[in-house]
Amino acid sequence: MSKKILIIEDNDDIRENILEILELAGYITYSANNGKTGVELAIKNIPDIILCDIMMPELDGYGVLYLLNKNPDTSVIPFVFLTAKTERVDLRKGMEMGADDYLTKPFDDIELLNAIDSRLKKKDVQQTFYSKSLNSLNTLIARNNGLAELEKIIQERKTRHFKKNQVIYYEGDKGNNLYLVLNGKIKAIKRAEDGRELMTGIYSTDDYLGINAMLANEAFTDTATALEDSLLCLIPKEQLEQLLNLYPEVGREFIKLLSNNIREKEEQLLQLAYHSVRKKMAEAMLRLSRKQNDQEECFNIAREDLAAMAGMATETVSRTLSDFKDEGLIEKKGSTITILDIGRLKKMKN
Repeated sequence: MSKKILIIEDNDDIRENILEILELAGYITYSANNGKTGVELAIKNIPDIILCDIMMPELDGYGVLYLLNKNPDTSVIPFVFLTAKTERVDLRKGMEMGADDYLTKPFDDIELLNAIDSRLKKKDVQQTFYSKSLNSLNTLIARNNGLAELEKIIQERKTRHFKKNQVIYYEGDKGNNLYLVLNGKIKAIKRAEDGRELMTGIYSTDDYLGINAMLANEAFTDTATALEDSLLCLIPKEQLEQLLNLYPEVGREFIKLLSNNIREKEEQLLQLAYHSVRKKMAEAMLRLSRKQNDQEECFNIAREDLAAMAGMATETVSRTLSDFKDEGLIEKKGSTITILDIGRLKKMKN
């Protein structure tokens, strides 16, 4: 069955060009030349994805997104902004309001079709995601329909694709969502006054970000950035608070997750304070290896990120990696590191 796409764009030439491309690609299309008409068409036709310009008469793109998010039938439709603006503040505003992606004009046919294909695959990922993540929570809400309520929240959730190096949230931002990693890897960074960075965490599939901020009702204390193209689930704070109030078992499980985070931070502080350079590097590599979902002892990480993770200077990282390579502990090609002798690394750490 062909997918339905709604285009909301006030520029006639751009709108007609997009329509032509999408119709040739086999999509069913609807179009509007202003935000007000666009909202009406979205409610009437419930498209599979919406492409919307930001600057428009009568109702701009932000207004369109706001109104659609208030309607349960349209709030889960993937929403992509079309914008000529490249300032970070404009793009960030749209993403914070719940947009899933953006295309910066001018864009070519391939960029357009790839963006649409990426967003449409989101629904397939949603349907196949539940088993692993929900199974890890079965023990905490096994009674009182708690699991059913959590499943409902996840099924109605908003997911968002983050490109490599895209910021998910900044230190100081209000923690209005709990983030669950569906696919990819995320790093959390604390920046010192002198500009140096320390990686406080690395997150992969089924890991949660923002538990501290959510439970403490405070702003984020670090900055989260995608290490690679990643897909995240956004669980609204209000919905999660209702679930926590109804089912104490859920709250206890999140407290366990928070406790595990604190224990990892304590181990990291001990490592930074007392371990030798070689031990720091061994520990960092073992932490990265544990985050590999396919269990392969091979990972891709920039030298600067590895330095932030181990609390070392980049020059020291380079020298230590060279030593490890000469000793047959690792193999290194560009930013890809393969652990050849994990046993020796574990002994070095201990």
